[in-house]
This record gives sequence, C-alpha cells and structure tokens, in this order.
Amino acid sequence: MPKLSELLRSINPEEISGNTETEVTGIAYDSRRVEPGNLFVCIRGFTHDGHTFIPEALQRGAAALIIQDPRAITKHASGIPVVRVGDTRRALADLACQYYHHPSRQLCLVGVTGTNGKTTTAHLIASLLRAAGVRSATIGTLGAAAINDTVDYLQMERTTPESADLQRVLAQFVHRGINAVSMEVSSHALMLERVRGCAFDVAVFTNLSQDHLDFHRTFEEYCRSKERLFTEFAEESSRWKPFKAVINIDDPVGQRYLRVCPAQCITYGTGREANVRAEAISIRRGGTSYLAVYSDGERLPISMKIIGRFNVCNALAALAVAEALEINRESARKAIENALPLPGRLEMVDEGQEFTVCVDYAHTPDGLEKVLTAAREITSGRLIVLFGCGGDRDAGKRPKMAKVAARLSDFVIITSDNPRSEDPLAIIEQIIQGLPPDCKHLVEPDRRRAIELAIGMAKKGDCVLLAGKGHETYQILRDRTIHFDDREVAREVLRQLN
Repeated sequence: MPKLSELLRSINPEEISGNTETEVTGIAYDSRRVEPGNLFVCIRGFTHDGHTFIPEALQRGAAALIIQDPRAITKHASGIPVVRVGDTRRALADLACQYYHHPSRQLCLVGVTGTNGKTTTAHLIASLLRAAGVRSATIGTLGAAAINDTVDYLQMERTTPESADLQRVLAQFVHRGINAVSMEVSSHALMLERVRGCAFDVAVFTNLSQDHLDFHRTFEEYCRSKERLFTEFAEESSRWKPFKAVINIDDPVGQRYLRVCPAQCITYGTGREANVRAEAISIRRGGTSYLAVYSDGERLPISMKIIGRFNVCNALAALAVAEALEINRESARKAIENALPLPGRLEMVDEGQEFTVCVDYAHTPDGLEKVLTAAREITSGRLIVLFGCGGDRDAGKRPKMAKVAARLSDFVIITSDNPRSEDPLAIIEQIIQGLPPDCKHLVEPDRRRAIELAIGMAKKGDCVLLAGKGHETYQILRDRTIHFDDREVAREVLRQLN
C-alpha cells in the first residue's frame, strides 16, 4: 500500500497537517463507499458538497482527507492527515492516476467524443482491435466490458466514470491482460476532469450538435469542452505516446478541431478530401453496404450488419482509427462486417409482425434526425415515431426534436421519457410547441400506453420507431425509479397482437 506522502507527489498541496506517512488503502470521493484506511477526497458537486460528509467518512474509517474548503480543517481535523488543495476534482484525478500506477500509459487508449455515435464507434473500434489480435475492452454508455465472443457489461453510473472509478477500471483491465481500451469521452468528463491524466493514443471526433445546454451555458462552451481532447490532451498524451487524432471532416466543428490540433490527423467523411470516405452506400433492412475509399486509392467493399448512413460514418471513424494504429485494412474490414448492432441502437423487435418495430437511444434533434432518416430508408409504408424528452436536461432541444419528428415521420406520438423532478405534462407541452399545425400526432404521457398505441396503428410495411431510451431498463420519475424497457414492452404488445 502506498503512503500518503507518495501520493501527494502527484499534486500541489496548499496546506498539509498531520502525518503523511500514513498508508492509504484506497481513494474514495463518496462517503458511503469509504473503507478503513481510505483517502477521502471532498468533491463539490452540483447538489452536494463532499465537505459536509467528512464526519460520515471518518466514521467509516477514512485515514486522511483532501479538502478544498479551509474551514473543514478546523471543524473536522481529528488527528488524521488533512491536505488542502485549490481544486479537489483535479486532485482526485491526479491522486487516482498515481495510486493505480497510471494504467492508461500501459494501454492503447482510444477516446471517442462527440454528440452522437460515441457508443457505436467505440464498440466498433474495440471489435476491430480484437480482430487484429489485440485484447480489447470498451467503456461508455453501456458500461465497461472486455470484448469477447459474448459481451457482458459492468454497469457504470456515467458515460465516462468519475476519475477515481475510471483509473480503477483501467487498472483492472491492465491486470486482466487487456491491451487496448476504446472509451467514450463525454463533455462532462472533460469539463469535470474525469479523464485528467489519461494518456490517449488516438482521439476521435464524431460530430457536434445541440445537447447538454443545461450544463454548458452555450453551444460554444460545449464545443470548447470537447476541443480540449484535441489540444490539451493531445499535447499531454504526446509526452508518453505518438498521439494521433481521427476527425469527421464533414462536420464544421471537426474542421475547427482539425485546424487547432497539434498532432497528426486522419480525416473521414463523405467528401473527396477525407482520408477515409464512403461511396456507393446502399441501405437495406438487414444491414448496409458501401465502398470504403482510402486516400491512396484503395477501395474496400464492406457489407455490415448495422443499419443506417450515420452508422457508415461511425464505421469510417473506426476504419480511420485502424489507419492511425497501423492495423491491416482487411482485418479491419472483416471486423466491421462481423460487428453486431448494439443494444438500443436501431435495435429491431421482431415477433413475426408484418411491420418493423425498432428501438433507438436518439435523444437529441440531430440524433433523432439521423435515426429517422435511417428508418425511412427501410420503410415502404408509414413511419411512426414515439419519443419524449428527459427532465432536468436541456429544455431548448424539446421543440426542436418535435420539428424534426414532424418533418421526417408520418405520425408523431409524444410521451414521457425520464421526467426526473419535472412535471411530465410540462415537458410534453414544451415539445408540442415545435409541432406545425398540420402535424398528425397524439399525446399519451403513459409511455407503456403510448407504445401500445403506436404498435396498434401500424400496418404492413410501416415502421414504428421508439426513440429516446434505447438500452435503458428504467424510467426515472420524480419520487422513484421504476423498471421500464421499451424493447420488453414492445415485445409484450406484439405478442398480444399475435
């Protein structure tokens, strides 16, 4: 076990009291998870301040404290070491990297950021690495898992875990013999220092559109948060590795990142200037085929099981990562072709019905537009879309999602998503503001009943898209969280029809 003094070498304390030769058994930032001998780091959150939980942490056996509020020293110091720093979030990340021996430096680490496509892209990259003989894993919205013949996800609370949890998981992967990790990197993770200290081999940008403006005050701030991965992290990572960037050049923000990134950049997209691009795209209900065209003129035909033009872009990102890591193109092609659709990403629910039912995680205007466009390409009849918007999140996107739904579908059903602390009817009212007067729609706040109505009106050749919750198996209400899975409900309804 390391001594506190050894861990403190990774930070710049402003004040230290007590014996720093104390041994540390672990690092905790949640007082409920403190174990005897742990170093407790007091994080100031949005609703709670870790300093107020010092008594509980001490009761559970915390051996030392990292604080930001100087008043906590006099109030709670009880003979144990107390270290004051200017920013406990940064300190938590630095201490965790030191405690777990900087696992990212021992791994090939690929970070994927963007508004949409992170999960699928990260999964494709991990699958591609595995096909090339590299033991790989992925971390993201679906959880953390090694990529094997079967993928069992360890559920995480966040798309990108808190820094101490992230370093612990990376260290576990190293211990298990994993050599590469493909990880989603959210804007929250970049702003809140969750990936601080990570040494990336490749950073990937998918796209940027409106999301999280409840957290980021402006779109520009949202844009700058992700830009850090291609500037600050590019410079820091290159101290340890030959860092490279993979950027979607079709996106204007991607062009901006391309200009400011100090490292070698490999671009992908649909334009001829991209280093890896797609031509002759063909969409069918069972998958997507296209030609992957490289800047040196090589053309690889690819037929993948995943549906949608937006997923072609995700696959191109993975192929560009293969170029960055010098992975054989034929191996990369086979990996893309063998990859299966992810849970809740245009996931088909088939009980032998004469129409299509699919579930998708799309919860932004751009994400909904992409998945509706993909659904339209495999639909001969009407396209019926059901969606809601989450509470306590960016309210500005609610009417915009309605406009997208009205423009790209034949019938819109507005329902509840995860209302959290907000009134579901108030959320729905904000969504409705975006519907044009002639839009065919109905409102049903009860999501189960809404799914029943959507499937009940479908005829042969139609497509019912259940959007917003995707892989989620719960619904967050004001006073409780209940079990709810769009896929389960849809399957139950379809079986009743049969």
